[in-house]
Amino acid sequence: MVEAREAPRTRKWTKPRYVPKRKVCAFCVDKSQVIDYKNSGRLLHFITDRGKIAPRRRSGTCAKHQRLLAREIKRARHLALLPQSPVHMYEPDTFG
Repeated sequence: MVEAREAPRTRKWTKPRYVPKRKVCAFCVDKSQVIDYKNSGRLLHFITDRGKIAPRRRSGTCAKHQRLLAREIKRARHLALLPQSPVHMYEPDTFG
């Protein structure tokens, strides 16, 4: 008795896999950009709305610049150039 073989399954009808676009560090590409605690406007791009430092996978920075960025954000927080925590949702006068 001869057994019927199934045809090999191909990927022809399957969904294409999601391949995320590789992020490139903005500081490595543009060497003129300097990470400085006094430039709080630029540092705000690397902080979440909750006041946390954005992770590398979201910000796209390399490990070297992420360490420098974290250090400068912490310096700016210490000098009160950046917020330590997010702005509260309520006004203190409404509950008094």
